[in-house]
Amino acid sequence: MQNSYVYILHCSDDTYYTGVTGNVYKRFDEHQDGKYFGSYTFDRRPVQLVYYSHFTDIELAIVFEKKIKKWSRAKKLALIEGRYEDLPNLAKKNFKK
Repeated sequence: MQNSYVYILHCSDDTYYTGVTGNVYKRFDEHQDGKYFGSYTFDRRPVQLVYYSHFTDIELAIVFEKKIKKWSRAKKLALIEGRYEDLPNLAKKNFKK
């Protein structure tokens, strides 16, 4: 059984970054330290860990991460704030063509 985590970071430019990892605190430190030059969070530091969820199946974690990435900002905020009853009624992110 492999522990996995889906996490959301609040970035300094008021955007959210969603990722998946096996060690949420180590990965947070990597984001905060700017370990990966050119990554989404590199120029958006400092970041704040605002949400994480534990999974025992990496495949389920990846599916959930991909789902969150398609969500609107309002829906992500509802998840972060624990307003689970609001999630079904919030729109998906609209991508411009």
